[in-house]
Amino acid sequence: MRIILLGPPGVGKGTQAQKLSGEFSVDQFSTGDILRDAIKNNTSLGNKASSYMVKGELVPDDIMLGLIEKVLFGEDKPDGFILDGFPRTISQAEGLTKLFEKHKIELNAVVLFESDTEIIADRLSARRTCRDCNAVYNLISNPPKEEGRCDKCGGELFQRDDDRKETVMKRLLVYKKQTEPLIDFYKSSGILRKVKAVGSPEEVYKLTKSVIGG
Repeated sequence: MRIILLGPPGVGKGTQAQKLSGEFSVDQFSTGDILRDAIKNNTSLGNKASSYMVKGELVPDDIMLGLIEKVLFGEDKPDGFILDGFPRTISQAEGLTKLFEKHKIELNAVVLFESDTEIIADRLSARRTCRDCNAVYNLISNPPKEEGRCDKCGGELFQRDDDRKETVMKRLLVYKKQTEPLIDFYKSSGILRKVKAVGSPEEVYKLTKSVIGG
């Protein structure tokens, strides 16, 4: 299995990636995880990426593609993969396509999760995170048993700045401008599969498996 998951922030890509990874024993890779691991391991590309991140700047495409090549095609390359959150722009998608051609592999599918903007904004703004163990809850779909307290460790739950509704709407606008063009990019390749991300995570997962033939 070699797939890319697309969709706006908060649509549930991470949840579906975890479910697919667990059932099919395929490694899941998110942009954030790749960056954090490279920086933690003090790699050359990780240090270069960090130099941009500490200044609040975007990591250049060539560095991101270098990191992804090392993860997907390095010494410990996985048999398959789920890419969650990359690519985000046409230029990244073009670079990734060249990378796949270089290593002579083909994608099985690009899965696009679709949902209404207001639903996503409400879902994200209802998210709460534990200050102590980083467990994530949702006041709508997955509330804690005790208001304001983590079920796992009893830590205080708080709302991250990027989960505030005004910030969420800005993130969605960025997605619409930068990432939505990828829909046509992958549609032209004939590998785009669409999933309506409506209902419970389990219901969405059934749809996801059906479109990838799982």
